[in-house]
Amino acid sequence: MNDWTAFGRVDADGTVYVKTAEGDRVVGSWQAGTPEEGLAHFARRFADLVTEVDLIEARLNSGAADAAHSLSSVKRLRATLDEAHVVGDVDGLAARLDRLAALAEEKAGEARAAREVARTEALARKTALVEEAETIAAESTGWKSAGDRLKEILDEWKTIRGVDKKTDGELWKRFAAARDGFTRRRGAHFATLDGQRKQAQGAKEELVKEAESLADSSDWGPTAGRLKELMAEWKAAPRAAKEAEQRLWERFRAAQDAFFTRRSEVFSARDAEYKGNLEKKQAILAELEAVDVDADPRAAQNKLRDAQAAWHDAGRVPRESSAGLDRRWRAAEERIRVAMDSAWRKTSPQDNPLLQQMREQVAEAEQRLARAQAAGDNRRIKEAEQALASKRQFLALAEQAS
Repeated sequence: MNDWTAFGRVDADGTVYVKTAEGDRVVGSWQAGTPEEGLAHFARRFADLVTEVDLIEARLNSGAADAAHSLSSVKRLRATLDEAHVVGDVDGLAARLDRLAALAEEKAGEARAAREVARTEALARKTALVEEAETIAAESTGWKSAGDRLKEILDEWKTIRGVDKKTDGELWKRFAAARDGFTRRRGAHFATLDGQRKQAQGAKEELVKEAESLADSSDWGPTAGRLKELMAEWKAAPRAAKEAEQRLWERFRAAQDAFFTRRSEVFSARDAEYKGNLEKKQAILAELEAVDVDADPRAAQNKLRDAQAAWHDAGRVPRESSAGLDRRWRAAEERIRVAMDSAWRKTSPQDNPLLQQMREQVAEAEQRLARAQAAGDNRRIKEAEQALASKRQFLALAEQAS
């Protein structure tokens, strides 16, 4: 760490000054110890700012950060620097922030340009789909293949992002009109054919068979979506003969009721499990909040580590309780972190409890990644890899700062 204390001084009355190109500026008062300790205290604050700038610069240079967000952070730091209660090379840090602001502006401009290119491409794709749908609606007589193609167009449409809302709405109106026009032409054609009711009955028998095949499914989300699609297809299909229509409808409805009744029972059981998890997490929090961190910061750190493992193992809780629990958890973590930070300043890097805690957190993250890899859960693997990378980065920065 640089000797930032060289940029400050403490008067006999305890007033602390930082030296800048414009002259000495008062940054605070120190009565708790020697002038050297006071300068060291305010220098550590400046070192914290430098660390934050280091992180912003590293993320910006790596491309991992959103340039606009980085620019906002740089401007915030720059705006408060002239009044910051710190001792260090304020002028040098100001110049560095100005350079970072220019870099962030440049990268933000590049990002905007990329979004504009993506918007243009998305607009071209959707326009081409609309024009194809309009051609199908006006000319096609291959009812099945044309209908399938319109569904494919709709599926592809849903994957395209980036078109502004107004233009997207206008294109959608054209697509919907083309699709509706095709549906009307197809309906008029089949209305003139003999055996329409027989065809309608066959189509609805297929819907019933698929609904009955899904009645015992436990793949809740996709199956529920498909059953709703089947209901929409049922409503869109022509009516069969009266008796056949009623018989098929009763089978179709019974299949849907069977699935949704089972799903409701499973969701109720899951809600009960989440409630139990909530009680576990509340107990973990209550125990962590009761820890006397000032008496033994190291013991508090160990308690936090154990609580983190128990918290992770407790599982999910009801959504409406999640935010409040997270706020309490962060507050408990912050209380212990502050105590460890204070202990950190009083110990050597080798004995630093915060560094030890961060190393233990890295080891924990490595174990979670190994468990996720062993389970073959891609979502958990991705989350574990991201968490491990973040903890390793903060550990490296903390070790450098020490």
